[in-house]
Amino acid sequence: MDTISTEVLFAILGLLILMSAYFSSSETGMMAINRYRLRHLVKQNNKSAIRVEKLLQRPDKLIGLILIGNNLVNILASAIATIIGQRLFGDAGIAIATGALTLALLIFAEVTPKTLAALYPEKIAFPSSLLLRPLQKIFTPVVWFVNFLSNGLLKLLRIDSANGGDDHLSPDELRTIVHEAGAMIPKRHQEMLLSILDLEQVAVEDIMIPRSDIAGIDINDDWELILRQLTQSPHTRILLYRDNIDDAVGFIHAKDTLRMMLKEQLDKTTLLRSVKELYFIPEGTPLNTQLLKFQRRKERIGLVIDEYGDIQGLVTLEDLLEEIVGDFTTSITPEVSDEIHQQEDGSFLVEGSISIRDINKEMNWQFPTDGPKTLNGLILEYLEDIPAPNISVRLFGYPIEVVEVENNMVKLVRIIPHLYQEKE
Repeated sequence: MDTISTEVLFAILGLLILMSAYFSSSETGMMAINRYRLRHLVKQNNKSAIRVEKLLQRPDKLIGLILIGNNLVNILASAIATIIGQRLFGDAGIAIATGALTLALLIFAEVTPKTLAALYPEKIAFPSSLLLRPLQKIFTPVVWFVNFLSNGLLKLLRIDSANGGDDHLSPDELRTIVHEAGAMIPKRHQEMLLSILDLEQVAVEDIMIPRSDIAGIDINDDWELILRQLTQSPHTRILLYRDNIDDAVGFIHAKDTLRMMLKEQLDKTTLLRSVKELYFIPEGTPLNTQLLKFQRRKERIGLVIDEYGDIQGLVTLEDLLEEIVGDFTTSITPEVSDEIHQQEDGSFLVEGSISIRDINKEMNWQFPTDGPKTLNGLILEYLEDIPAPNISVRLFGYPIEVVEVENNMVKLVRIIPHLYQEKE
């Protein structure tokens, strides 16, 4: 070193600091790169992405290579800085060189390049892979020896370095990604994606048309009444039953009745011959499961039954699809807004038959959905009795006044959300 001029040593030191910055930025860029975007680019045969993915297949080897290079460069830089310090300042130059080199490495070889790599990992990782791949082959023996010792230590700690861990995303993590996608995914598409993820958390009874609201025709009624119901029904599929819904016969399609009418062949006998076989859905079936069952069975409508086989409601394929894309069909059932009426004092008159899920979605309230499915059911379960009008309760933090009770059901309540108190 004595034969090398101070100016040349400064140049070598600057080059070593640049090399240290390269290794530092490469490490951060490789570790910070988006693995899912990387896989997408690999599928598109992006050569840079393919190189980076091969390097990341064994992160222990990659990190070993980068750290070997970085430490060699930093140690050599320290030795050269010490020589320069002694030449310029004598014995005090060792301390001065140590302080100056530490500051230079922190600024130019650590903080700045790593911050840059964290902000733009692809722009750093892709070019770096051009040099890291051949370096990995050149330093294979050294990397193997270092990793052998390192992996041995990890095995003592019962850690398998070859196992990169499970990097699959959970549903909750997927929801977070969709939420944070921002402008990359339109808001409407975000809502649809989140609805798909939520299908497994919703059961058929949460969206079914309740038994009391099923529009059906009693085949034992007078023919004139049946004919009038057939011609005036707004539904394309109509349930036929004998005396009560529990004795359901099947569904008749409007197009079949129209065809028989045109041929003047419509009567009770031909009507019964045209019914479609009933499809029953067990209570508690998740919507994602039921959607697949509808698809496999080529069905569009089914009756929800409980554990005793009693009919609880009716679910259609349209109901399931609306959980994903929102309302898109014309229906005679009231909209949620029609069941909630805002008052001048800030309170809301709400019909007791409203679904808990619907009222939570419409008003962003927090009534529990793991019990009764309607507001009426929630109030009756809480009070364990049928209340009289003008009874007031605080239900799950919301002040509620019973306004109207009819046929043993709470028909109308007043909710005062601005007096809401969160339960502890």
